[in-house]
Amino acid sequence: MPILALTSGDPNGIGPEIAIEAWLRRRREDIPPFYLLGDPRMLRDRARQTGQSIAIAEIEPTDAERRFAEALPVVPLENTFRDEAGAADPGNAPGIVEAIERGVADVLERRADAVVTCPIAKKSLYEAGFGFPGHTEFLAHLAGKVGGITPTPIMMLAGPDLRTVPVTIHIPLAEVPGTLTEAMIVEAGRITARDLARRFGIAKPRLAVAGLNPHAGEGGSIGQEEDLVVRPAIEVLRGEGIEAFGPLPADTMFHPAARARYDAALCMYHDQALIPAKALAFDEAVNVTLGLPFVRTSPDHGTAFEIAGKGIASPNSLIAALRLARTLADHERAAAA
Repeated sequence: MPILALTSGDPNGIGPEIAIEAWLRRRREDIPPFYLLGDPRMLRDRARQTGQSIAIAEIEPTDAERRFAEALPVVPLENTFRDEAGAADPGNAPGIVEAIERGVADVLERRADAVVTCPIAKKSLYEAGFGFPGHTEFLAHLAGKVGGITPTPIMMLAGPDLRTVPVTIHIPLAEVPGTLTEAMIVEAGRITARDLARRFGIAKPRLAVAGLNPHAGEGGSIGQEEDLVVRPAIEVLRGEGIEAFGPLPADTMFHPAARARYDAALCMYHDQALIPAKALAFDEAVNVTLGLPFVRTSPDHGTAFEIAGKGIASPNSLIAALRLARTLADHERAAAA
């Protein structure tokens, strides 16, 4: 039976308790089987702290599906965690990194079908010497170590009613116009269209492309980027047979009638993509990394240190991430058959 690998994320955030809560809801919410890469002792401590009654089985990945019905399957890490809910601890960095590495290895070596990642706090990882801008870049690095070529990871926010892809992500807004290029938009469009077909099961994906400026530049009177960068990229995509259209004014492309015209929206910067996605489905949106040689999803929220250990964290986004990972892996398997 296929299985999902779930990484523990930052153990002092809400990751452990939402993983436990997802397992507790496995029957009534039809959650696909998964195993957690973590520290069993720390998980038992957090369950006691949050009043969660749970059985934990320390297992190998191959035993996870068999044990899932009766206990939360946990693959123990070599590194242990110091459990202090709500406090970022650089001392936990080795275990956080180990969980990610082992989750990716399990997928690439076919012990798991997909990897789902609980949230990490980058600041404490940086303090411990972590050399990557974020989670996604590290995943691409790990994939490149195996395949020889580091893939280009593309971020997608996927909810029940909207999928958005930011072409530029974690850079200051003032730097977006100088950073954005035709090649970046084309690459994001190619990867998005390919993965929508291969993993989402959409035979002919439709991509709506946002403009950068208000009113999509209004014919050049509010900026030239639409004519110089965005429209040429759309023409390249269309020349490759990808159904891309735009540039569209961002303020009118996310209402229900507009969303019915496309399968994903390519947006020019972080908030242009994430604000509508989170406004429509804050508890259900899932962070999907496109462009990797394996399926990776993640809850669309952070570590939430401020509520960690209080037993009030919602597992809904994690549950959505687990379900979507299962669906994407199934589509990819069917497409490869």
